[in-house]
Amino acid sequence: MASGLKPIYGLDDRPALPRALVLGAQHVLTMFGATVSVPLLFGPIMGMSAADTARLISSVMLCSGLATIVQVKFGSKLPIVQGVSFSFLAAFFLIVGTVSAEAEGAAVGPLAMQYIAGAIILGALFEMFIGFSGLVGALRKILSPVVIGPVIMLIGLALFQHGAPKAGTHWPISGLTIVLIIVFSLILARNQRFFRLFPILSAVILVTALCFVLSKMGVFPAGHPSNVNLEAVRESQWLRLSPTELVFPWGMPKFHLGFFLAILAGYLASMIESIGDYHAISYMAGAGDPTSKQLSRGIGAEGVGCLLTGVFGGFASTSYSENIGLVGLTKVASRWVVTVGGIILILLGIFGKFGGLAAAIPGPVVGGLYCALFGLIAAIGVQTLAKADLTSDRNLFIAGFSLFMGLSVPAYFSAVASTEGMAPGQMLALYQPTAQGLLGAMPPTLAGIVTSIGSTGMAVAAICGLVLDNLVPGSAEERGL
Repeated sequence: MASGLKPIYGLDDRPALPRALVLGAQHVLTMFGATVSVPLLFGPIMGMSAADTARLISSVMLCSGLATIVQVKFGSKLPIVQGVSFSFLAAFFLIVGTVSAEAEGAAVGPLAMQYIAGAIILGALFEMFIGFSGLVGALRKILSPVVIGPVIMLIGLALFQHGAPKAGTHWPISGLTIVLIIVFSLILARNQRFFRLFPILSAVILVTALCFVLSKMGVFPAGHPSNVNLEAVRESQWLRLSPTELVFPWGMPKFHLGFFLAILAGYLASMIESIGDYHAISYMAGAGDPTSKQLSRGIGAEGVGCLLTGVFGGFASTSYSENIGLVGLTKVASRWVVTVGGIILILLGIFGKFGGLAAAIPGPVVGGLYCALFGLIAAIGVQTLAKADLTSDRNLFIAGFSLFMGLSVPAYFSAVASTEGMAPGQMLALYQPTAQGLLGAMPPTLAGIVTSIGSTGMAVAAICGLVLDNLVPGSAEERGL
């Protein structure tokens, strides 16, 4: 197998602490927008006040930091950041919708979070068993580049809705962000080591500072997409040190079998996505393909991270594709740097004002950042697929079919399970039997499970690829094994 790319800082390299702090902060900034978007989405839906939403954001930061350190130090030991997974959103909508319907429109934030915590904890125990039992490592024998390549491609491509749509809220600022990232990382980085190490952080700080100045001058008034809004800073606590504020901050978890089954689909999709992430980040780190033990420990550690997430009041976590793109762009693959990033996330969870300040980064800046990074992940998928014989009609059909279905099937389910513009009480209707179609004959819980899997392109591509690649005859050499 190829040893992978040549990083500036390898897995075991330890940059000096000042430099590691800046590099770790760059990881935090890269994942911050996507991580914060989930509590910002569910906070209002659950009827949370601004203060409770700020507390939810802090809890998510704390959980992400803890899960990241567990993964880097004890799991796969790859430089991979952990954050809120979008694979679980369908299950979260089901839980919030059900609780909202039973509460008849009352604010249900704490109660919904108690049920979410219970489902996350049960699912985490399942994921820990799958990982630490070694079952994931055994899957490596049936996961060829023909399967993994399209999955990695979709990790990047499936995030398209977080790129241009978010950047398009104000193209001048998002476009400036994209241009600076390209100039810093691909032009100035050729001769300036500073820009090789900090292209993302430099671009984000410069553009956000410009937005702040223009906001103060009135060019970007309140409500403008590029306005720097410090409301989250004002609403955040200085310190969260009380055990009651950190451990089960929303109350003791509540358990529901239907919610567990629904979130189980999210865990399965997350595990498949993470296996692709491990391959991508290991290659970018110059370590070649991950071993079976790494895959098993990685999934087991993600289970531990999700268990901690349930305890500390956040949402389920998984490996973060955004930061894989950052490693590929900066060539900084140091475990020490990502560990420092995890510590920064923990501090952001404890010192709420810092989290509120980071949340003030305008959406167009985040959108421009996504546009620059997500395509790189898809390109790594192409590189992985190239390990197989691409002159083989067999491989071309399986990879192409998996990739197409990974894009097309979620489009079908998005028409069935669109939540845009719906009131909380209406969300439960998404999972009730419909008059016609695939979900019509299914019980609501089963429909929710099928919808969760079908809405996740990585899961669809992995299932299609696994079935065809292991049923259609092909030699190990042809399959890239």
